[in-house]
Amino acid sequence: MNRLLSRRHWIACLLGIATALSVPAYAADEAADVFIKRVSSDILDAIKADKSIRTGDVNKIIVLVDQRVMPNVNFLRMTASAVGPGWRQATPEQQKRLQEEFKVLLVRTYAGALSQVNDQTIVVKPLRAAADDKEILVRTEVRGKGDPIQLDYRVEKAADGSWRVYNMNVMGIWLVENYKTQFAQEINAKGVDGLVASLTDRNKTNARTSK
Repeated sequence: MNRLLSRRHWIACLLGIATALSVPAYAADEAADVFIKRVSSDILDAIKADKSIRTGDVNKIIVLVDQRVMPNVNFLRMTASAVGPGWRQATPEQQKRLQEEFKVLLVRTYAGALSQVNDQTIVVKPLRAAADDKEILVRTEVRGKGDPIQLDYRVEKAADGSWRVYNMNVMGIWLVENYKTQFAQEINAKGVDGLVASLTDRNKTNARTSK
């Protein structure tokens, strides 16, 4: 990210992304704050129980993301928002590549924090929303050793009534907006193909350094 984050903040980022990418399996009338609390707890339990995930096995994490994660996030909206105006200029094939490379970037960026997950818990703050709101901000804190870490989610209600995360905020840093600045610079300099190439190169570099 553009701003320096401590190890504890990286863990919060990880938990936020894991929550955003968790499997929906509950009633469509589930409240947004209940949804966030449930999936956060489920993810923490899963990480603590799986040694290979906690040691940062990227291949296993990617499989987990593909099989259990993607149904619960509006990743199309997340990627389009991060890319900004350049998204409308992109061809369908470029949009597909951008989503693929952005997903890998997020997984590889935060995989290293998995080994630090230990005694963290998620506390959901009181929800401020009307019953018929379709987009809601859910505020939470990650608590463990040290001061609590702010971790907020923007969620939307899908057509089937379930909730999907489309952005997250760690200590004042919104994930989509943070990448939007980086991506805009790449597109302005080298176009959409340049951004795709840059993401691909970053992912290849991360893959080599993680071995």
